[in-house]
Amino acid sequence: MKQLLSVVMVLVVLASCKNGSNEKNDDSSEPEYREVTNEGYSLITPIKKAGAVLVLFGGYPEKAEDIKREFKILAAAKENGIGVLFMNYSQKLWLEQSEKAQLAEQLKTIFEENELPVENVYIGGFSSGGIVTLLIGDFITENSNYGIVPKGLFIVDSPIDLAELYLASEKNLERNFSEPSVQESTWLIETLGQKFGHPNEDISKYQESSVFTLRTRSILNLQNLRNTKIRLYTEPDTLWWKQNRMADYEQMNAYHIKNLAEILEKQGYNSVEYIPTVNRGYRANGERHPHSWAIVDQSGLVNWMLEK
Repeated sequence: MKQLLSVVMVLVVLASCKNGSNEKNDDSSEPEYREVTNEGYSLITPIKKAGAVLVLFGGYPEKAEDIKREFKILAAAKENGIGVLFMNYSQKLWLEQSEKAQLAEQLKTIFEENELPVENVYIGGFSSGGIVTLLIGDFITENSNYGIVPKGLFIVDSPIDLAELYLASEKNLERNFSEPSVQESTWLIETLGQKFGHPNEDISKYQESSVFTLRTRSILNLQNLRNTKIRLYTEPDTLWWKQNRMADYEQMNAYHIKNLAEILEKQGYNSVEYIPTVNRGYRANGERHPHSWAIVDQSGLVNWMLEK
């Protein structure tokens, strides 16, 4: 009888140890990252304090899920404890002052509600999202009361010169070479013309809203970024643009981005990097296109964010 009781006690102890072990494993399997998704954004961030926060703005039609699909940044971000905020904010070629204030307030609220650290914030955007990046980056750097002064900003093949964008669209319509080019150019001339008129008649209206105006060498909307790290990514594949859009180099975003980099450096913006890439531009569906998120090297970007 005593032997039977001893066996039973041993089995009970083993079962208890097994259950305790299982509970420990369950606790250790908790995800290290949490995700918050709503109408305005999608946030993926470490449960513990993030080492940095990356805010991303998509191109003209892009929402958070589109950015996630086209820009494979999450793996590198998670490996390095970086939170990523994918914004559902697009369809902007310029920002009114009221829009800058509203967006800044939205970002402030997101950071506060999700208890995100503000000491190591980076903002980036593709295409028109790069315009938003630079304009809002300049605004919140000047207006530090929002509590989010970015350490670095980057753009991905963005159309930073609105006046030249209008003039390039006129050339595209004259050529009438490709349907995508004609459709986009028709829309751009209508949109920019209604807001700013023709740049040959009054360039000042373009200067006031554009990131950069090459004709007058204006960087009016970047004047608060002298001490901010800036990366300018582009893929100047002149052959692709000539074959697919019949576009000259001077019409390409790459041309104006390179000019902006040179002007910023001459004016004492010492942390500006112009990064031209070669054959990196591919969409998520495999389509070759130099105007793509993919031209950004994710590991290089993360290292840039984390460097002291």
